[in-house]
Amino acid sequence: MTAEELKNKIDKKSNIQIIDLREEYEFEDGSICNTNIPMGEVINRLHEINNKGEVVMFCKSGKRSKSMVFMLQKKFGLKHIQQLEGGYEAWCENN
Repeated sequence: MTAEELKNKIDKKSNIQIIDLREEYEFEDGSICNTNIPMGEVINRLHEINNKGEVVMFCKSGKRSKSMVFMLQKKFGLKHIQQLEGGYEAWCENN
């Protein structure tokens, strides 16, 4: 999902869960959302991820979130999860 697509979904108040995968110190400097699950904690916190609605994960540049989304789709069959292309950097450039 692109930053523009995510912005449109937020503006339309779509039922979407946004998860920041960055470390807590990165999250504290600013984020798109209120949910921070650092990448290393995701497996232990799967219960916090929406099972039914759309989920978008992001990190700083998109590299961590791309690999996490791939793993969650492959290992756990969570096909409704996607990543923010370009991560928080792309979001900041476009908003």
